[in-house]
Amino acid sequence: MAEAQLAPEKTGTLLGHPIDEAAARRDPRLSNEDLVPLNNQRWSSYNLFAFWMSDVHSIGGYVTAGSLFALGLASWQVLVALLVGIVIVQVFCNLVAKPSQKTGVPYPVINRAVFGVKGANIPAIIRGLIAVAWYGVQTFLASEALVIVFLKFFPAMKPLYDVHQYGFLGLSALGWICYGILWVAQAALFWNGMESIRKFIDFAGPAVYVVMLVLAIYLVSKAGVSNISLNLSAGEPLDFAASIPVMISAIALVVSYFSGPMLNFGDFARYGKSFKAVKKGNLLGLPVNFLFFSLLTVITASATTRFLGTSSRTRSRPCRKSIRCSPCCSAD
Repeated sequence: MAEAQLAPEKTGTLLGHPIDEAAARRDPRLSNEDLVPLNNQRWSSYNLFAFWMSDVHSIGGYVTAGSLFALGLASWQVLVALLVGIVIVQVFCNLVAKPSQKTGVPYPVINRAVFGVKGANIPAIIRGLIAVAWYGVQTFLASEALVIVFLKFFPAMKPLYDVHQYGFLGLSALGWICYGILWVAQAALFWNGMESIRKFIDFAGPAVYVVMLVLAIYLVSKAGVSNISLNLSAGEPLDFAASIPVMISAIALVVSYFSGPMLNFGDFARYGKSFKAVKKGNLLGLPVNFLFFSLLTVITASATTRFLGTSSRTRSRPCRKSIRCSPCCSAD
């Protein structure tokens, strides 16, 4: 009885062998705590849905969704391009997710079946370099938003934003400060492990939507519902024949934007409690979430244009004073 109580608990199997037996045969040169199979896979569909919400809710996501209208496409053509592109992403994410979810191991380990044990290091390193670049780009974009917040609440910091006075490598001192703040904040979250990341995205995904909805409602109320247009194209939409190659480019743009998370999705799918939960999370997080986000982005952008345009016209009304002042009357 005592021996039975002291026996290690078998929490799962790997390729038909109990997890604890597989652990005894691991080569320390080829495994560490980030690469070994998980004993506890408990992410639900909501966790993966929130992951995609957090991934889509970024300045890059805004630019990707809004820029399709600048290509000269009509609203329905943009919708088709978004839908086709995001469904392609969903299909490949499900394919990438399956082996990692079934075995509980991340992308670099799955790659060993294709490239060999040592050869798998090459795509893993390439992936790491891409992740470093993407981390830098996203952090920079977020830091620019933080700069706006600082200048709004602390106008005295405006000289620090002058890259000619306080600049280094093309970035202002305030830009470097904001970049450093967000770099450290993100790194601190990552260092606390995947469970901290899960809790953060579970909260952040819906929270961003709440803020977006409040902003959209406010802007629409100011601009007027009748002034909202789902077509942000500056010129006339392209005819059908001319729009085909542009739509293909738009689809490729959507797929390329999600190529990074798609390639790395096995690192997150391995935490899924079942492959069915992963597929459901991808369905909600990709086609449903991305289309809703894109629609909300277009409405917000359209309302912002109408609202700021109206405000601008209001500010440029003729001065009621007998003697015109400058510069408010300079345009009259």
